[in-house]
Amino acid sequence: MKTSVIIKRIIQVALALPLLFMATSCKDYLNIDNYFDDEFNIDSAFTNTRYMEAYMWGAAAMFPDESNTIRSNYTPGPMATDEAINGLTGTGTTNIYYGMDFVTGNITPDFYGGLNQWGKYYKIIRKANTILKNLDLPRDMTYADRNRIEGYTRFIRAYAYYNLIIDFGPPILLGDDIVSTNETIEYYDRPRATYDEAMEYICSEFEKAAVQLPLDVSLLDFGKPTKGAAFALIARLRLIHASPLFNGGAAANSYYGSWVRKTDGVHYVSQQYNERRWAVAAAAAKRVMDMGRYKLYTVPADERTPVLPAGVTSDPNFYGVYPNGAKGIDAFRSYSDVFTGEAVASINPEYIWGRNTAYLNTNLNQGALPPTLGGWGRFSVTQKVVDAYLMDDGRTREEARGDTYFESVADLPAGGTFADLFTTQSRNFSGYPMNAGIFKMYANREMRFYASVGFNGAVWQALSSTTLNNHTAKYFYQESDGRGGVSASSPNYPLTGYVIKKWNHAFDALTGTGARMMPKAYPIIRYAEMLLSYAEAMNNLTGSHTVQVGDQSYTLGRDENEIKTSFNMVRYRAGLPGLSSAQLSSKAEVQKQIERERMVEFLWENRRFYDVRRWGMYEETEREPIRGMNPDGATRESFYRRVSPGTSSFLTRQVDKKLIWVPIPRAEMRRLPSLDQNPGYN
Repeated sequence: MKTSVIIKRIIQVALALPLLFMATSCKDYLNIDNYFDDEFNIDSAFTNTRYMEAYMWGAAAMFPDESNTIRSNYTPGPMATDEAINGLTGTGTTNIYYGMDFVTGNITPDFYGGLNQWGKYYKIIRKANTILKNLDLPRDMTYADRNRIEGYTRFIRAYAYYNLIIDFGPPILLGDDIVSTNETIEYYDRPRATYDEAMEYICSEFEKAAVQLPLDVSLLDFGKPTKGAAFALIARLRLIHASPLFNGGAAANSYYGSWVRKTDGVHYVSQQYNERRWAVAAAAAKRVMDMGRYKLYTVPADERTPVLPAGVTSDPNFYGVYPNGAKGIDAFRSYSDVFTGEAVASINPEYIWGRNTAYLNTNLNQGALPPTLGGWGRFSVTQKVVDAYLMDDGRTREEARGDTYFESVADLPAGGTFADLFTTQSRNFSGYPMNAGIFKMYANREMRFYASVGFNGAVWQALSSTTLNNHTAKYFYQESDGRGGVSASSPNYPLTGYVIKKWNHAFDALTGTGARMMPKAYPIIRYAEMLLSYAEAMNNLTGSHTVQVGDQSYTLGRDENEIKTSFNMVRYRAGLPGLSSAQLSSKAEVQKQIERERMVEFLWENRRFYDVRRWGMYEETEREPIRGMNPDGATRESFYRRVSPGTSSFLTRQVDKKLIWVPIPRAEMRRLPSLDQNPGYN
């Protein structure tokens, strides 16, 4: 086929792709004879600006869809944490839930499934380096063209390294090198960088990219990275770098105290605590906040919005008008609309970076919708998640037990019976219908609970279907959506009695006349994360530090007012009171509240997997038994009991320090003698 025809087809494909970041082993990184067997002649790629830009977006399109965290995923994701479990089991070629494979110890240097992205990232890096080397070749390139292509290409390269360091640990840093062909093994053999070296390099590359990236993109270009995306990813990385697992102390010593680079004996992960890193993390988040381009998405209150609960005294500002309090907005819709497709993502000020994706409908919502509505009904949320949601007045369930929280007869007044554990009146708030007869464990909870969790008796509205709508999910044994409802061996039921409902729009329907699904976007990083990251970093400071982030200088110390303002903004948007004075005065208590808040706010957004690891509490959280309601219960009395799922996908879960990172493929280890494997893998 003629080169010109190939180029034309490549450009057509590249321009048709969503311009978003949207690989297979070191063989791709080192293979050199067939490296471009799927591309046009590399010399022709840079004959003009248009071809070079098409080549660049072709490299970007190699990134996995960031929303693919559950099924055929590229990251261990929610299924490898304490926030999710799935009833469909199997390993190897029979399994498409590689997060479950990871947490059950089936991912090895020899078997990866969908988690083997190491080589693909290096292929992206090589493409980026090739572009940067050849930027001056196109004769028609203007200064603006060059600036744009260089900025995007640096971001692409930095983002490939970002993915490597968070999933595989310290990468091999190639700098601007383009790996040549037909060299000896000594040429290709390179050690990994230390964690500190890699972190500094990746952040510096994002900084360089940010200088050339635009502040905004057009609606049609939603998904292209901006200056804010680069800054926000730096803030995320800086927070990870400051966290206990990677910043000296007990956690770093326990996990990496004996892990040294074979070539020089240097620790891969620093064993010396450095408080200054928290200041850098705080400054990086503050820089995004100070841009003034992002804010939490909110919907004004109307006649459907429930009134704020009375009697809250812990936070004197709670009844103030948002953002200085929780009044004046609809907390349910303000949170829910961010995910369901109701709020247009391309103009949503909370999205610092996101992507349009069909996956949320074709996979995630398919896996959550009840079987009666054509779904699988098996993407389960754990009881731990349900328990993490606060009551609507900000109290924990323990604090409200026997007052507004009821789970057992013992919580009821004297003389109460099991029948008294169920609501007697229906409710409809913010467009969310709730039947009478709901287990009181689910009553009086904060709005994010109703926006995120599907429980027994919850209504799935499916309003686009005129023949199958307003369905009440029934997860009792042999009920239509419960275990055995389809067949005795069907995996299509929630193991815990709960499913994820976060991306379900009221109009979403898979079956019935007129059924359709609302288009959706996935938030790769949103403003709420910056607010909570800033609060966490500030909370960990004990002294004053002057730090430089990019071209800006910040002097920071632990400031209770700053912590309160940023943290409370997230709480107020959820309709909850903020931190009390007593909580603010305790570093440990603030950290506890941040951990709870991140678990709830970012449920199933692929943050929990990384959070529990960076905090050094992965083993603690994984050792807690996964619990839920009893799927074998055919009656209310038997269903509403806390049990551990009786399934191999739960019983074979492992707790092992090696499960911090995915292993490097064995093929890479054989090719590169200086390459050290991640700790714990043979």
